[in-house]
Parts: sequence; C-alpha cells; structure tokens
Amino acid sequence: MTNTSKIILGIDPGTLVMGYGLIRVENKQASLIEMNVLKLSKHKDHYERLQLIQLRVQELIGLHRPSACAIEAPFYGKNVQSMLKLGRAQGVAIATAMQAGVGVSEYSPKKVKQSITGNGNADKEQVWGMLQRILQCGERPEYLDASDALAVAVCHFFQESSPLAGVGKSRGWDQFLQDNPHRIVK
Repeated sequence: MTNTSKIILGIDPGTLVMGYGLIRVENKQASLIEMNVLKLSKHKDHYERLQLIQLRVQELIGLHRPSACAIEAPFYGKNVQSMLKLGRAQGVAIATAMQAGVGVSEYSPKKVKQSITGNGNADKEQVWGMLQRILQCGERPEYLDASDALAVAVCHFFQESSPLAGVGKSRGWDQFLQDNPHRIVK
C-alpha cells in the first residue's frame, strides 16, 4: 500500500490582512505545516496590495507545492466598496494558484464553520479551539485570519475525505446511461 501525502493551502483573503494556512495530509490524518498572515495595511495603494498577495501566494506554492488550494468566499457586509476590494484580493489569489496548476475550491464562511465545529454560526474562538484539537497545534495566533485560513484548508480536507465526496455531482445524462445500462427501458 502506498503512502499518499498531499498538502492543502488555505487562504482567507483580505486587503488589510490575508491569512494563510498549510496542512499536510498523510494516511487520512491532517497536520499543521504553517499558518500566518500577510499584513498589507501599511501599503496605501490597493494595487500594490494585490501585487503583494500575488507574490506571497506564488511564494507559498513554490515553497510547499500544494496539491489543492481552498479559499474562503467573500462575506457580504454593508459596504459594497469593501466587498469589491475583497473580491479582487480573492481573484488574485485564485488566479495565482490556477496559473501554477493548483486546483482551487471555494467555501463559504458558514460552510467552513459548520465543517470544523458542527455549527455554521460558531465564532472565531470556537473555530480555533476545534482546530487545536484536530491538528494538535499550540498557541492561538496573533491574528485569527491565520486560523481562519487554516480552517478553510481543514474544511477542504474534510470535504475531500468524506464518504459522500463526489456523490450527487451531475456528469450528464449520457454518462448516467453509460454507467447504468440496466436502467434503459426499451
């Protein structure tokens, strides 16, 4: 039996602070590689921030060679301008991963919380507490954007390793008929 190992990069996009977390999956067990943040607030120019996001994601991919990238979907608040800027940050991270040949999956904040804690309305502290148990990691990070990104990576791991992964994904009628010739009534 071969030991398959893979790395998942999780990203919590932001224009002031971007969180990232990396986990290694071996023998159906996840372990922490790294989690941190990229602080962007000192840079006034929004385009410069986007470039820094691109460079950091590119650097992480080059260094760790992840097989997947999981990213948190933007959460809509009341400020449309903030949402647009956040969408740009997310788009840069996605494009960078895809350019490097890394597949990207997107998860809503509610889905991530539900996956980690069982409660889609859990707060950041509850998510961090569960991550500590799941990954046996130490102290709470200074910025919870880092643990949010780690949660996205773990959520992706859970979704991929679920016994229901792939169930219900439509592949079209032609494929269904090929897979189920006994269901064709003549």
